Amino acid sequence: MEDFLSRCRQAVQADAAEAGPGFHVVLGNEACDVDSMVSALAYAYFLFKTVQSEMLALPVLNICQSEFVLRSDSVFLLRQTGLSADLLLFRDQLDLLHLQRAGRLRLTLVDHNVLPSADAGLEGAVVEVIDHHLLEREPSSSCPVTVETVGSCATLVTERIVQKAPDILDQQLAQLLYGLSTEQMLLKDMKTVSGELSLAVSVLYCTLEEFLQRAELEAELQSFCQRSGLDFLLLMTISFSDDQEPLRQLAVFSQSSTCRLEVSQYLEQARNPALSLCPISTPHPHISAYLQGNTLASRKKLLPIVKDFLREQGADGRHGDEEESRVPPTPVNSLVEGCPLDAGPPAFSPQALREKVSEMADRREPAGR
Repeated sequence: MEDFLSRCRQAVQADAAEAGPGFHVVLGNEACDVDSMVSALAYAYFLFKTVQSEMLALPVLNICQSEFVLRSDSVFLLRQTGLSADLLLFRDQLDLLHLQRAGRLRLTLVDHNVLPSADAGLEGAVVEVIDHHLLEREPSSSCPVTVETVGSCATLVTERIVQKAPDILDQQLAQLLYGLSTEQMLLKDMKTVSGELSLAVSVLYCTLEEFLQRAELEAELQSFCQRSGLDFLLLMTISFSDDQEPLRQLAVFSQSSTCRLEVSQYLEQARNPALSLCPISTPHPHISAYLQGNTLASRKKLLPIVKDFLREQGADGRHGDEEESRVPPTPVNSLVEGCPLDAGPPAFSPQALREKVSEMADRREPAGR
């Protein structure tokens, strides 16, 4: 993978003379979360290895290079797979519209299926779409579309690789596609509070909709709570809009309907501060989900509300005792040395990944492509 990414950067730098045939760009969405980044990297590498073309396949992250430090989960995953962020290509390093006007651009969209209005001029270059969101693209005979409502776009990319070119699935690529596990996402920035009940508050740097689409999520959350001795779990997500405005969402998980309802109602009625929660739909019966209107209410503001809830629940009137997660938090806006998971995620071999894809395919009914 390093050699491929180095070749991509060199090709872009050498293209100043505009003498070459152009590029086949694999472009993720504007959120540039872990799924989008991995899908772009992996599918461009797949094209490079399997498609004979004068156009070099390039993975392009759909943000400016300066914004990448805000994607802490993506930075972390790259470190764990041994890939340097210096090898990546970003949207501000390549003039896609200029390439399109010169007839030197082919475009594959991953993790989204329609271009934003600002990129309408690139539509004529789109030759393929791979996505797991709701289909919004108009059908076209010139543009194959693969859209399935699975947990991640990387799942669809992995299936393509396993079906068409399993030999390219080495340890590094398998680890990149497998990503961070649900447990690691929860542990990365988590605090626990105990009283009559025990709970944890985890901060996730993605949208809640993306997290809720993870395969077998409820079973994983329940297993995590059992191992950690938790009665319920609060999930606070933070992501950014196209204008780089913060977006916060909140979810409550508990196998106990009574517990989940009591916590949810308490948070909805909180006034110091008011969280301004607006319920949003979720496919999971044991999860209550909200859009948090008060974006200034961080976990630091949420914890006192949670402690008040535990105090009112406790027969002895004790305040909840706050504990740090055994994994220290990683700031969303900085790159830190000694990342808490420096030991890396569990090893995940290419063979194990192939078996995982096969299991998912067996469970899933065939869907139209």
